[in-house]
Amino acid sequence: MSEGTFASVNPARPSEVIAEFPISDGDDVEEAVARAAAAQRAWASVPVPARAEIVAACGDVLARRKDELAHLVAREAGKVLVEAGGDVQEAIDMAAYIAGQGRNAWGETLPCEMPDKIGFTTRQPVGVVGMVTPWNFPVAIPSWKIFPALLAGNGVVIKPSEYAPACCEAFVDACREAGVPDGLVNVVHGYGDAGRALVVHPDVRAVSFTGSVPTGRRVAATAMEHGPKLVSLELGGKNAMVVMADADLDLVVEGALFGAFGTAGQRCTSTSRLVVHSDVVGELLDSLVQRAEKLVLGDPTSPGTDVGPVIDRASSERIDQMVLRAIDEGATVATGGRAIEVQGCDGGAFYAPTILRDVERTHAIAREEVFGPVLSVIEIDSFNQAIDVVNDSEYGLSASIYTRDINQAMRAVHRIDTGIVYVNAPTIGAEIHLPFGGTKHTGNGFREAGKRGLEQFSEVKSVYIDYSGKLQKAQIDNRPGVTG
Repeated sequence: MSEGTFASVNPARPSEVIAEFPISDGDDVEEAVARAAAAQRAWASVPVPARAEIVAACGDVLARRKDELAHLVAREAGKVLVEAGGDVQEAIDMAAYIAGQGRNAWGETLPCEMPDKIGFTTRQPVGVVGMVTPWNFPVAIPSWKIFPALLAGNGVVIKPSEYAPACCEAFVDACREAGVPDGLVNVVHGYGDAGRALVVHPDVRAVSFTGSVPTGRRVAATAMEHGPKLVSLELGGKNAMVVMADADLDLVVEGALFGAFGTAGQRCTSTSRLVVHSDVVGELLDSLVQRAEKLVLGDPTSPGTDVGPVIDRASSERIDQMVLRAIDEGATVATGGRAIEVQGCDGGAFYAPTILRDVERTHAIAREEVFGPVLSVIEIDSFNQAIDVVNDSEYGLSASIYTRDINQAMRAVHRIDTGIVYVNAPTIGAEIHLPFGGTKHTGNGFREAGKRGLEQFSEVKSVYIDYSGKLQKAQIDNRPGVTG
């Protein structure tokens, strides 16, 4: 059983403890999986539209508690209050969307080769789903996973990040208040040991992981050694915004500031590379630097704060080392480039919004995920060169292009190798009715949200009904004539 506890703290003021949680061990995971499996058997017999009604009720509870949850997200994850509210709203929207899927097509009907025979597909639950979620969207990402898993008829065991356990507990409490049956959704806490125990458990038939590429690779390899399991991975990004010479630069500035410095750059979709045509790079940089230097860092619960802290001091130090390496490789700091102290936030992990110029596509800062408020500016001279720079990455989550030329925009949509492409918008801002995910090392082909979000939590079953009253042998009967 659990031995010891850990504290969740406010990254803006680490001395402020949000709550303490048990460090779950293998026995705790075993009990949680057993509860989920027992509850799932009854849940799977509930008609899908009835399951959808409970998911809709979850959204209603979240909506009633939005203000409370948003303040908790701001305090525990360090997101400024307006972004924290958006995090909770995503969960509310996801509940509404998934509830609507409860009366949508659950398969398809197809013609068969033989007369008096019909074929169709349906979906069935996998059983118990293990989920490992990050801290940066501590309400939204659990909703992206839990709601479709419930609609599909599964039980759930979730291990949230040790940096945002209180948000996950509050989300699950809202689900229980809405009528999700006891034991169907279970939370375990702690570090890698709890996550590994969940991933390898023989009764966990699907694993859904959101996090870093190195950890995701270990999760996939470990899960498949103890399979068979469905394993869905949503990993990192090195997202690029292309700015062509004809772009609306005022719009670019607004998008780049939000894309690079929203959530202190700690989104998998954050704008990390600004790929700018040389004809406008000087003018754009001047405007960006002026605006970035006016951003207010501070307590994320304060309405006047533009940028909150990074998640902890270790992250701030890691970001600083990446910036120093970029300088050694030839980059120039246009603004920022340092950790800062914020009055009233003693010990807070704040890093100044940073813009680096003179970055080459070969520099480490242009290739490695920073996960912090750092924007690297790379100059290009042509559309083709811009696309080459965007695609020159092991990641493939999100990208964008700013241009007034619709033909050029459509060519970019076609040629950019990412799972998400924006035109005249930054690389962040996914909507829940479209699939979310990426190519290359960003993921393993699954998508979250949208109709495809159910795929990772259900299995397709093909059904044939022959009402001819005789044996029909398909390809043998309808294609006779083979001679010996």
